[in-house]
Amino acid sequence: MHPIHHARTMPDKVAYIMAGSGESVTYGQLDERANQGAHLFRSLGLKRGDAVAVFMDNSPRYYEILYATERAGLYITCISSKLTAGEIEYIVGDCGAKVLITGKSLAGVATEAAALLTGVKLYMCDGVVPPFESFEDARAGFPTTMIDDPSPGMTMLYSSGTTGRPKGVRRALPEGGVGETPGPLMMLLVGLYGSTPDSVYLSPAPLYHAAPLGWSAGMLQLGGTVVVMEKFDPETALKYIEQYKITVAQWVPTHFVRMLKLPEDVRKKYDVSSLKAVFHAAAPCPVPVKEQMIAWWGPLIHEYYAGTEGNGLTAINSEEWLGHKGSVGKGLTAEVKICDEDGNELGPRQEGGVYFAGGGAYEYYNDPKKTAEAMNRHGWTTLGDVGWLDEEGFLYLTDRKSFMIISGGVNIYPQEIENLLVTHPKVADVAVVGAPDEEMGEKVVAVIQPANWAEAGDELAAELNEFVRANLSGVKRPRQFDFMEQLPRHDTGKIYKRLIRDAYWGKTDSKVV
Repeated sequence: MHPIHHARTMPDKVAYIMAGSGESVTYGQLDERANQGAHLFRSLGLKRGDAVAVFMDNSPRYYEILYATERAGLYITCISSKLTAGEIEYIVGDCGAKVLITGKSLAGVATEAAALLTGVKLYMCDGVVPPFESFEDARAGFPTTMIDDPSPGMTMLYSSGTTGRPKGVRRALPEGGVGETPGPLMMLLVGLYGSTPDSVYLSPAPLYHAAPLGWSAGMLQLGGTVVVMEKFDPETALKYIEQYKITVAQWVPTHFVRMLKLPEDVRKKYDVSSLKAVFHAAAPCPVPVKEQMIAWWGPLIHEYYAGTEGNGLTAINSEEWLGHKGSVGKGLTAEVKICDEDGNELGPRQEGGVYFAGGGAYEYYNDPKKTAEAMNRHGWTTLGDVGWLDEEGFLYLTDRKSFMIISGGVNIYPQEIENLLVTHPKVADVAVVGAPDEEMGEKVVAVIQPANWAEAGDELAAELNEFVRANLSGVKRPRQFDFMEQLPRHDTGKIYKRLIRDAYWGKTDSKVV
């Protein structure tokens, strides 16, 4: 199945809806606009294996561009709308993009980035400012039929850069014809989450990220309808579930936390009974948060663990999770291995690096050193996480290795501390990092985003200190509580912890009070 086939068999069915504006695009319209975009790319001289970069907020044009590149045999690199002009320049140059397409809402930083680029064709959607040309106008004069030499393309996305400069994850382009092979995420939507062509899928996160883009594209392959939120808001998300009778949705734990912190009367105001299956990933979900979500929405909450690299995936449903609280599931597309620093496989309940064996091949583009570092002597690959397996093969993540704090020779993983602190009613968000300490080497610091900024200060710090004292051993308790009005968290749920940590080590201008 593929949107090309759906355009032939049900051209008038709505493929996707922009939730805020209400603009809808049918499968027939999507196909015609994608064909026009593919003709435009060919007219610019782009051939199989070339790259197009997209720097946009969620827009109805996003899928039209995606499927234009996908049938022209091109790589598409979607760039975070939170990046600076210099960061955009780096990614556009690194992926070798010959075209950059942006949106009018990002005109300011896009114009700055354009001044740094040479030899790149510039287009803008949903309006236009110089030096960009209108993408819609440029494609309008081209045929709505398929190009003469269609070829399957694919995404080439970049890691979020939470622990360093982002790197592109590149895989070989598929062979064969366009739309001949069902995508793996479409098959998971059917096999794991019971999705059908009648499903209505809510995408509450930015489409530039691998998960929202991949899962929603999987739903379009299946022939369902995707409802895209332009921007996440907890109450608005509940409203859309009721309004559009959403059956399937993908979330991150931050979404859950923000919905749970809504007043109870607001949460009860909306009918979410249409939901059949929801799933989450991208960041650790505190056990109490997931318990509350299952109690609220029922045992329809699933979880998976994977990365942009596509080297493996674990999965777990509500029933399994209730029997293995804190687990992210069993290996589904690859075998999970736990290894020590020398690559030796460890037994059950022994903590070490999490590796996937037998998963998909990939490389970090233009970075053979990082590609090699992600693989051990067995050829197994890692995303850099630490964890352990129980006797039944369920995986439990401890934290990212790079975030580990070593205090007085003791290894401390921030995730457990963060999972506790975020459950406090006065905490909206939290990041736990290691800061320099003359005696212990590093000390544990909790950086808090208060639910009410006016409460930031010594009194709240003392309250939180008593809260952790009652729940954590002494070695894990933060020695310092600091406050930030807004933590630098990616819209996909991942926190830019490196920026916070570096502030304490004198490496950035980040401000923590």
